[in-house]
Amino acid sequence: MRNWFLAEPEVKSVNDFAGSFTDIWQDIRVKMVIPPLTVALCICVVMSVMMFIERMYMTVVVILVKIMGRKRYTQYKLEALKEDLEQNRRYPMVLVQILMFNEKEVYKLSIGSVCSLTWPSDRLVVQVLDDSTNQYLRKMVETECKRWIERGVNVKYETRNNRNGYKAGALREGLKKDYVTDCEFVVIFDADFQPDEDFLWRSVPYLLENQELALVQARWKFVNANECIMTRLQEMSLAYHFAVEQEVGSSTCQFSVSMVRQNLKVCSHIGM
Repeated sequence: MRNWFLAEPEVKSVNDFAGSFTDIWQDIRVKMVIPPLTVALCICVVMSVMMFIERMYMTVVVILVKIMGRKRYTQYKLEALKEDLEQNRRYPMVLVQILMFNEKEVYKLSIGSVCSLTWPSDRLVVQVLDDSTNQYLRKMVETECKRWIERGVNVKYETRNNRNGYKAGALREGLKKDYVTDCEFVVIFDADFQPDEDFLWRSVPYLLENQELALVQARWKFVNANECIMTRLQEMSLAYHFAVEQEVGSSTCQFSVSMVRQNLKVCSHIGM
């Protein structure tokens, strides 16, 4: 009995369990965890090298463009184009499309900005493409359109019973309307865009001067960039895109399709 109380406690089984668990984890880590992490690390290294090379390439192109002063868009004399257009008074018919989807906070600002564009009212069609699922909000957007119609702006309010193709589908359906056939150019704005009043004067003349030019893509920014750090960071990212990436793409004839999808601020010829 005395030996039984004074004997050292048996911990062998516990140690064996801990040791076996450690061995199992080591085996799992070596066979299942480390290989995918190694592959992921290699991919990250390769992508980092690719991004570094791309950034160096863009830097070289931008420096050459600045030194040589050969920006592609400087060949167009915008003021001369505007003056010629005003003298001849041969304004092209322009269709402006605004995409809407439950845009309670910004629909008034967007519609108001587009309807305030300085362009002959008889040569401008504003098409509000509303895919909102909230019927009350649809009524509010329609009421806003009617308010601008009463002011003499040619506003067309269009809705769909489905969202096939989402915003791209709405744009496609909008171009099928009968009144669009008379329009020579189309301008696309997303719901939260607020263009300056002279936007058409700063974009359409480029297309009139060069028949081979199919699209004019405008720069954009956030109106509340200083109110939120995340929005500020997004604006900084966009500033880099337009100041560097778009400059390089324009100088090397490389069109950025992804950004057209993002900002949806495009002015192009319907026939192109």
